[in-house]
Amino acid sequence: MTGTPAIEGPDEAETLAGVESEAERARGKGPSSPGREPPERARSMWSDAWHDLRRNPVFLIAGLLIAFLVLISVWPGLIASRDPLSCRLGRSLDASSAGHWFGFDTQGCDVYTRVVYGARTSVTVGVCATLGVAVLGSVLGGLAGFFGGVWDAVLSRLTDIFFGIPMILGGLVFLSMTGSRSVWTVVAFIVLLGWPQVARIARGSVITAKQNDYVLAARALGAGNARMMTRHILPNAIAPVIVTATIALGTYIALEATLSFLGVGLQPPTVSWGADISAASQGMQFRNAPHILLYPAAALSLTVLAFIMLGDAVRDALDPKLR
Repeated sequence: MTGTPAIEGPDEAETLAGVESEAERARGKGPSSPGREPPERARSMWSDAWHDLRRNPVFLIAGLLIAFLVLISVWPGLIASRDPLSCRLGRSLDASSAGHWFGFDTQGCDVYTRVVYGARTSVTVGVCATLGVAVLGSVLGGLAGFFGGVWDAVLSRLTDIFFGIPMILGGLVFLSMTGSRSVWTVVAFIVLLGWPQVARIARGSVITAKQNDYVLAARALGAGNARMMTRHILPNAIAPVIVTATIALGTYIALEATLSFLGVGLQPPTVSWGADISAASQGMQFRNAPHILLYPAAALSLTVLAFIMLGDAVRDALDPKLR
């Protein structure tokens, strides 16, 4: 006599259904439980830094101001319709009026127009000098830190020599010997004396990165020097260089203005905030017309402050010790 087949009770059926549902969810199928969220995907260092930057008000304010400066540097005619070199001596030192919001300087030039066009010079010098310093310093410092030996010894002695030359004094000597001082002459001088700082930071960062386990494993698997530098060391050693270069960008803008103020920087007809500040200080003209000094100085200060704020925000986002 055959027995009656066993019938699963409601508890057993629910248990089996729950096991199948869990298995389907583990394979990415089926609905997820209402009270349970899927695990968050791990972010890389760069995506994590961008996540923090988007929520940093300092970065947002600095970014908006820098975006505006870049915009008027590329298209100054958007907010200034006059020629910065068109001057009328009859309106020398006139105060602000309709259509001339910042008044006129000692040569009768519209101060507002010159302030707008001066942003192009400052941003061009700052960005190009920073790129040159970052590339040259990263290459020399990275090679010295990776290979060591003679490369490292030569770089250390070169950086000691260049660190002994003050930037202002070096600018007075170097630029005074050049015939025509254009934007690219000033950029070349800044790159010539600015690379040692980035080189030392890149060297230390590469030395630290190449001692990590993943680099040693790549070397044990037969990876070449070029592959280890580009795939393993460079992505993990470039963050300190980016932070240093971002902060230095504002410093280079201030350096260009300082050299122009001292008379060894940019020459006319190039429009420069430093040259306008220097012209305003000659003969103490700003005592009778403070606007010729106030507006170029304010534009220079805001620009340098914006880039320094950006550098601080980037440093906070990329430095794991500050999290």
